[in-house]
Amino acid sequence: MTSSLLAGLGLALASASALNWGFFTQHGAASALPPLSLRRPVRSLCLLFGDRVWLAGFVVGLAGWALYVAALALAPLSLVQAASAGGIGLLALLVSRETALTAWERRGVVVSIAGLVLLAASLSGHSHGSHGSAWAVAVWVAVSLGAALAAALSRTAAGLGLAAGILYAAGDVATKAAVPGGSRLAFVPLLLVCHGLAFAALQLGFQRGGALATAGVATLFTNALPIAAGTTLFGEGLGPRPTVRILAFACTVAGATLLTRTERQARRPATDFPGARDRYHLTD
Repeated sequence: MTSSLLAGLGLALASASALNWGFFTQHGAASALPPLSLRRPVRSLCLLFGDRVWLAGFVVGLAGWALYVAALALAPLSLVQAASAGGIGLLALLVSRETALTAWERRGVVVSIAGLVLLAASLSGHSHGSHGSAWAVAVWVAVSLGAALAAALSRTAAGLGLAAGILYAAGDVATKAAVPGGSRLAFVPLLLVCHGLAFAALQLGFQRGGALATAGVATLFTNALPIAAGTTLFGEGLGPRPTVRILAFACTVAGATLLTRTERQARRPATDFPGARDRYHLTD
């Protein structure tokens, strides 16, 4: 490996750590807030940014995204995402320190990590790829927006987590397309829209379910889908083990399914959130 490639993978690992710690912290803070609503965006944003714990998670997450962009400038998209995908393990560790994981969650984490190991094994012998066709990237993002909308319509923690993952992935693909600069900077507004919508979906999901069913599922798809994009859009190839990569994607989907297996909780009223009544002077 070249020094630039090693540096890129190191940045990707640091990015995954920052992003998943940020997700975990935001989940804990958002779940204690009164219900957020897209119909009252200003009030919802004030609630989020007015919470110091949530804000700390958000700032660390932004730093993680900056590290991700730096990693993309040094390494292929597929390798960066494979390194970043290890964040699901960190997220599971953080969650387990506060509450015991359910049997389904433990299985989901194990299957997901197995898929990520297979994914990493399938990436040897890759090519650095190209910058990709602008039109192909635009179509990928458009299809992603449609798929995310379909997932979000369920209004469940799992559906919103899936929508966030698809949207973050679309934003990452657009980020890779914008990295060369010049006319490709036209993708910047598109990636900001994708990340903004993903942010909204994830925060709403945080109030409907656990961290693994929301941020965990989002992390899996945020990393798996851009690897598929690296293969199809950026010419990074399937590598010498295409069967292993297909099996890896199957494990990723199975892991995400297991992580959402126990999510049956509907959104609770504001007074049901821990500390909400005393903190916000709510009355019956």
